[in-house]
Amino acid sequence: MGLEPLFLPDHTGVSSVMAYIGMVVILLAFFLETRGRVDSRGAAYLGLMIAGSALLAIRAAHVREWAFLVLEAAWCAAAVWALYRPTRKRVA
Repeated sequence: MGLEPLFLPDHTGVSSVMAYIGMVVILLAFFLETRGRVDSRGAAYLGLMIAGSALLAIRAAHVREWAFLVLEAAWCAAAVWALYRPTRKRVA
């Protein structure tokens, strides 16, 4: 006997699809980065990470997986911060 979804209980299938899409998006970002196609500090990589982790966070909230929600929210926040923080020039 599991817990009922936190919100929109009739949409468990939709949230499952969202989770799979989020997972594929994060894995795509990782695959592209490890192949040198995107930079891990670049907008494309960070945008993929934001989108994927946000979808997974929504799913985690929906099914009350609190530890996973915290993890995905942290990943999403870190990617948003990295994308929008002011660029600093390094002094050698």
